[in-house]
This record gives sequence, structure tokens and C-alpha cells, in this order.
Amino acid sequence: MEKQGRESFSVSIEVYRDAWGVPHLRAGDPDELAFAQGRVTARDRAWQLEVERHRARGTTAAFLGAAELGWDVFARRVRLSDTARLCFARLERTDAPTAAWVRAYVDGVNDGLAEGARRTPEFAETGLAPGRWEPWTPLAVWLSTHILFAGFPTKLWREEVARRLGEEWTELFATDGPGTAGSNGWVVAGERTASGAALVAGDPHRFIEAPGVYQQIRLACPAYDVVGLAVPGVPGLAHFGHTGPVAWAITNAMADYQDVYRERLRRLPDGGVEALGPEGWRSATAHTETVEVAGGEPVVIEVIETDRGPVIVDVDEEPETGGPEGGAPEAGALSAGAPRAEVPVDGVPADARTAGDSPAAGAPVDSSADGVLENGPVGGAPEGVRPGGDDGWEVLALRHPPRVTGRLGFEVLPGLLRARTVGDVDAALDGWVEPVNVVQAADTRGGLLHRVAGYVPVRNRANSLRTVPAWDAAHAWADAPAPLPRAEVRGHAVMANARGLAAPLGVEFAPPHRADRIDALLGASADWTPETTTAVHRDTDNPSAAPLLAAAERAGAGLSPAASAVRERLLAWDRRMDAESTGAGLYAAVRGAVVRRLAGHEAFAALREPAPYPEVFRPWLALGPRVAFALETLLTAGPVPAGDVDRIVREALEEVAAGEPPAAWGTTHRLAPWQALPDPDDARWPGLAGDHDCVLSTSSVPGWTDRGARASAARYVWDLADRERSGWVVPFGASGVPGDPHHEDQLPLWLRGELAPVTTDWQYLTKEQG
Repeated sequence: MEKQGRESFSVSIEVYRDAWGVPHLRAGDPDELAFAQGRVTARDRAWQLEVERHRARGTTAAFLGAAELGWDVFARRVRLSDTARLCFARLERTDAPTAAWVRAYVDGVNDGLAEGARRTPEFAETGLAPGRWEPWTPLAVWLSTHILFAGFPTKLWREEVARRLGEEWTELFATDGPGTAGSNGWVVAGERTASGAALVAGDPHRFIEAPGVYQQIRLACPAYDVVGLAVPGVPGLAHFGHTGPVAWAITNAMADYQDVYRERLRRLPDGGVEALGPEGWRSATAHTETVEVAGGEPVVIEVIETDRGPVIVDVDEEPETGGPEGGAPEAGALSAGAPRAEVPVDGVPADARTAGDSPAAGAPVDSSADGVLENGPVGGAPEGVRPGGDDGWEVLALRHPPRVTGRLGFEVLPGLLRARTVGDVDAALDGWVEPVNVVQAADTRGGLLHRVAGYVPVRNRANSLRTVPAWDAAHAWADAPAPLPRAEVRGHAVMANARGLAAPLGVEFAPPHRADRIDALLGASADWTPETTTAVHRDTDNPSAAPLLAAAERAGAGLSPAASAVRERLLAWDRRMDAESTGAGLYAAVRGAVVRRLAGHEAFAALREPAPYPEVFRPWLALGPRVAFALETLLTAGPVPAGDVDRIVREALEEVAAGEPPAAWGTTHRLAPWQALPDPDDARWPGLAGDHDCVLSTSSVPGWTDRGARASAARYVWDLADRERSGWVVPFGASGVPGDPHHEDQLPLWLRGELAPVTTDWQYLTKEQG
């Protein structure tokens, strides 16, 4: 049965809602169910879906304006849509049933978009008309959400540190030292729960968006009945689900699986382009595209791809000689870039929300600098080629698994929905590609799973650290990916982006604070329930404060009476980042003053000039946030002498003492969600508890803003004893339609650290009519 319009709906499709407006869908087969999922998502979140579709195509500036130009240029140059087409074409060749299932979802989206758009005022406000989704669009949405997730721009930062500060400081800012927002997850074996059955729990930390990045949903047909958290625009439940017999969850493994190659290009007389590879000069593909800009002139860019991958940064301006007729595209167009949206957060633009676990979340952006990336220490210029000369110009190209393999891992999604045991989940995830995740699962038979899933290429270690020369064969990828680690679960297991299970696959990981704290909390009881588990979600202890508190303790001599009083209050603080805590507010004020002074120290003078890269990469490249998140390290090591560190801490205490007494933490640490259109009432957003290294992880940019742009994008507890005792919550609500009763009705629960119940008994749900 074709499912391409309202008249073709099967009578078996039923839509129910629980008390929170969460859709529970029932249909006669998986394809009908996928159609229903697409349709209900379009009705509930039409604006969100269309923004994501345009982001994947690189066409957001056409209706959102010039602030989105940088992302659109990057999306075009990295070839997001084309990669999605390639992956879908391979899916059709190798797994036709899954390709048909994805098509059914897309048909549902197309069927529901017009109705959803009529309910959503943003369409009229921007003049945007709902478009049409293609079968490959869900894959493009997935790619655009995760292309920056592995943080390959960190390699650009390391190049800048090595070039400007010195090789010995390359890993000074590694995220094992700095705090970073990430995701928490844990599984508790039945031997440590009150019911005797396992619990799977956690919370993914991402940029908080309105509408939210996760959608609570239930998918039921004769083949399966699953509740979970979907990504709007993507069928199934890729990350978090509970089928009844088995439940699973993920966090970012912090693996390194994307490489940045330094490429040497040259222009041919006919306008074509060649790239210098290990076998010499080889043809590269090149074409131009026009990016439309609302209220501005269109921008023409050249899209180039070498044998390594698409060019993402045009580092040197192309020489005037040898260009095609009419000249090369303007250097300014080739270098254009901007974060996802310059949403002011107390004067600081927000980071691109696809930044995954970037340590520089919310970095301020300075777009004033131009510059030329000099050859880094890895490889150098190819023999016989003069950098910047007539032999060509230098660029950076990205190599990542979906572009190389033609696979994203969508083949896995139907298998997850059908899973009944951890063995089923394990077998399905063998085919996963992007992104690389740590997975935990438990089933009603007592089975437990803790493993890494995804595609990590095998290559030279230097590829993981810095940019590498494309012309050196030593940096090529091996044919087969790296083996993926797994571990036995003994009592409980924790995943929180820290160095551990995935250590062989990555370079930089989150500090161990969240993982260690969750491990300690779980170890304190053998009687866990879904209700008591929420206390772990809410924990606000801040271990990363210890080095600054130690520095403050050393700073007693020579302080003014007022600064001494600040110091005494700080040292008496209980280290908890509660919203109502004035001690936490005081700590944040002193920390901010220390960060600003450290960033201004002469030792870092060489890093103050903005790096010469497109603004979309600037969140990884700004000195201030790098210092902020490396504070633990910089207080005890690094180029700033110990005596200067002590002086800086004393000056910070004096600064805070001279000003107004800091307010409670939640007064300044308020939610700052990303929205495609600015909120006219930003002051309405509430205060937050937590901090970036707390289990309740809510990130700001210390020293620049206390506003919290990253936090739990959802929380969940999956109970394997009784699925109806499970719980979940999202920051806002099930609906993306302003004014809908379920648009923000979960926000109070989310702020309190509580969960909404998972209701699966159909008699307690309300059936939609029509």
C-alpha cells in the first residue's frame, strides 16, 4: 500500500496521547508505523523539521538571514546533502526493506507538514512555506546534527597552539583538564536494585533548543512496542529506547574518527582543479553554488572535493594566475563562516549547537581576523612546492566515515526496535557508523551490555592530533575500521564521556568528575528504584572547584579585610551548585575573575589574535573559553608561573570584594535556549542549578557569561521490572507549537529534576479523532 497522502491512510493507524501530550502510535506494520511517526512529528514540530531540512541543505540564510550564512557555506562545502544521497542510495542497494521504511517516514512527514505549518506562527513570521522532504532527508538531518559532534576543529586549535605558543603546550587545553558538558548514562544490575531487575538511566547533554532535540514517543505494531526518545526528522529510536524486554541508551564515546588534511590545489587552464596526493597531482571535483541570503546579496562559493574529502577551509587565497575565466570566487566568499545563530547570551554569541562535547561551548566569536595558516609541524610543504606560490594554494579537507563508506548506520534502526535481548541490541549495533557512541543495555533475562558502537578508522596517530599532509601516504586510512571495546558490567557501569572504555579510540575526553561522582553515588546503595535514581540526575556537587578553592586557601596573606571575608565565605562553601546558593554564586564570581585575568596574562598573548578560520569553527578556537575550561590545569600547570597564579587569585578576590555581593547562582545562571528566531522575552527563562562538571551538567562560559546554553536535553530511567515505572522528561514539552498546552508543560518538572511517568496502558491514553 502506498502511503503518500491522507486518502491512503490505513485504518490500522491510531494516534493516542498521554497526559503530557506524548504521542503513542499504533499501526498494522512497521512501514505504516513509520508513516505515522513522520506524520505526527510534522504536525507537532513542523517548524523544527523545516529548519533542520534547510540546515542540512545549506539554505537557512534564505529565510533566517545573514547570521546563518556561515553554517550554510559549511554545509554546502562539506557536502552534507550529497553524502546523505550517497548513503541512501547504498541503503536502497543493500537493505531495501529499511530504505522503504525510511521512505514511509518521509511520506508521513510530507503528509503532515502543511497541517503542522498552519498551526505554527514561525512560518508566517518568516514567510517560509513548507517544502518537500526527499527519501534521503532524514539521513541529511542526522548528518547535519552530528558532523561537528566529534569536534574535528580541535585539531585546528592544536595547530594554533603549537604554532603560536610552542609544541610543548599543544595538549595544555586537553579536555581531560578542562571541564566540558557531556552526557551521563549508567546501568544498574538487578542485584543492586529493589526489584531485582536492572535499571538503565541517564541524560544526554546538548545545546538546549526550543523545541527540544529529543521527542518522547511510542511506536507499537505487531512486530514491536517501543517507547523512547526520537530525533525529530529521523525514524525509529536511535539513541534511547525500551521495548519491554530490553532497554538501551548511549553517550558520546569521545572517539576521534574525522581527519583534517592539508591539501595543495592548483587551477588548470580550463578552470578545473587538481590536488596533490601521495601519487602526485590528481583531479578534484569542483563546482559553484549560490547561497541565497534574506535581506542581502547572494553569495557564490566554490565546492571542491579531493580524493581525501571535501574542502572545508580555503586557507590561502588562490593565486591570481592560472584561475578560470572571470577569476576565482572571491576569497571572502570562500572563507565565509558563522556559528549556527548569533544569539546574544549577555552579549556573547552562542556556539554552534552541533558542537557535540566541544570544550568551548558558547564561545564568543570574533570575526575580525583574516590570516594564512602556515604549514604545521606535521609533514610540512610537499617537496618542490612553494607555499602560496604559483604551484597552487593550500586548503583543508575533511575526511569522515559516512563520506568514505556511504553508510550512516540506518540499517541498525529497525533491528533496535525489534530487539528482545541485549544480544539483539549488540548484534544490531555492529552495523552502526555515525556518531561513535558508548552503549549500555539491559534485558529482563538479566543480560547486560556495555560497549562502543560506530566506525573509527585505523590510521597514523598524528591524524588524531593535528592536520596532516594529504600528499604523505603515511596518513591514509586502512581498509578496515578499528575493533570496538566492550566491558563486563559488575554491579553497575557508568558512561560519562570520560577516559575509560573508549580510551583507545580517542585523544581528548571529559574530566572524570561526573563519572566518578555517579560511580560513588551508585555504590552507596544496593536498593535502587526508578524514584531514587532521579537523585543522581539532580546531584550538584562540583569536584572541579577543588583547585580554585585550594588556591584561595593559599591566598590569605596580604588581602584586604573585605577580600579576606570573601575568601572565608568561599572556603566555607559546601561545593554544591544549587540555584539558590549564594556560595555557588560567590564561587562563580571569583572563578570568572580568575579566568579573565589568566586569559589576559602575557603567557597567552600569542593566542589572543583570532584564528584564521571560518566562524563556524570559532567555538573551538577562542582563547577565553579555552582558559575557562582548562582552569583546573592552568591553576597547577602551564606557562603561567605559580607566583602569578597566586597573585591572580588574590586580585580576583579583591575584585569580587569591591563589587556588589554576588547573587544566588540561579540569578545569573539562567537558561539560554537556542531558537531559530530570537525570543522577544528572553527574561522569562528560569535560573538553573548545576555546572559543567556536576552530574547535573549545565554549562556556561566562565568569565564571560553565566547563562546556561547546554544542559540535559532529556532525562530517563528505564525500568526492566515494569516499563510503566519508567520515567522521562524533556526541557520543554511534546509540542513544538507555541501556545499549545504541551509546548512547555514539562519545563517545571525538568527544572526540579523530576520525571514524567511512562504510560503504556492504552486504556489510560486519549485517542485522537480524525
